[in-house]
Amino acid sequence: MKQLTENPVYKFILFPIGQIIIFALGASVILSLVTMLLSLVFKINVTDYDLVERSALILPQVIINGLTIGFVYSTIALGYTMVYGVLEFINFSHSEIFMVGGIVGVQLMAYFEHLGILATLNQYLVIGLAILLAIVISGSLAVTVERVAYKPLRGAPKLVPLISAIGMSFFLQDAVRLILSLTTGEFNVILPKFGTFDEFWKLAVPGMADPLRIQIKSVIIVGIAVLMLVALNFLVNGTKIGKAIRAVAQDRPSASLMGINVNLIISITFLIGGALGGAAGVLFALKATKLDPFVGFFPGLKAFTSAVLGGIGNLTGALLGGLVLGLLESFAASYLSMFTNGAFGAEYKDIFAFAILIIVLIFRPSGLLGQTVGQKA
Repeated sequence: MKQLTENPVYKFILFPIGQIIIFALGASVILSLVTMLLSLVFKINVTDYDLVERSALILPQVIINGLTIGFVYSTIALGYTMVYGVLEFINFSHSEIFMVGGIVGVQLMAYFEHLGILATLNQYLVIGLAILLAIVISGSLAVTVERVAYKPLRGAPKLVPLISAIGMSFFLQDAVRLILSLTTGEFNVILPKFGTFDEFWKLAVPGMADPLRIQIKSVIIVGIAVLMLVALNFLVNGTKIGKAIRAVAQDRPSASLMGINVNLIISITFLIGGALGGAAGVLFALKATKLDPFVGFFPGLKAFTSAVLGGIGNLTGALLGGLVLGLLESFAASYLSMFTNGAFGAEYKDIFAFAILIIVLIFRPSGLLGQTVGQKA
């Protein structure tokens, strides 16, 4: 057994993928059971159709939608939780790092369209190039933000860099708005239509009259997010840089005495978090298709909520929190109107999701997988 757990393939590929599958299946099964029980309870309020039957009919699609956005939240949340694990403060400008990555990726695709080569290029190559550019730009921007707004305040009380982070968030929003107005004259950035991303794969499911429709871009979003999560797991747990990051998170003074360049490691942490945020921005753009300078606020807030829900500073917790929040949002958007006979609609999904978060934190303030910061990294 020990030989298996020490095997690099198991440790850095099979184990994290298994973790992702268990979290996704576990959260989906639990929420599905709760939903079906609630459909039995609220059945008496609905007379036009069989509430239980309709709830079961749309359940697979609801799960797919929830997992798709949940993986995006998880990827963004990892940027929050990595910085918190090392510096113990919330980088609220991370949502704008995410926004910049999304806009840069979409603008690259728009540039290809302007050149007239977008339709001739392989669609997966285009997405790969967009993600790569977003990783470079967002990662570099995150390091710059750390050097300018956070490093000079490292010895200050924790509230001071937090205020600086909020100020940097507003600065980046307006800076991007200014750049867009000067370069394109447009406020919104629209994802060009190309490839087969909007098409559906049809999957026959036993017991369902109609096949399950899975949008191709949903598969791409989940697949790329899983690859990034596995790569991050390897980086943090299987490399010298990852060991140094964990050492700095554990005890900065001791890490410095052991010869670790703390300033460099902090910059690398911001670089990794920013790169993940930029890649997540492109994935979000695939789903949302339209971005603007303020688009990072709500996804960033939900990603931060995911990190808190899973246990802020805990990488595994950020993954779990993102999946749970994405599923909660999808279930609420699909079932609230059905269960309340139209009294509440999909617009209340955020209230429902954050209410669940409050309930979880009341009974477990450290989050689902939270623990003391010194043990998280």
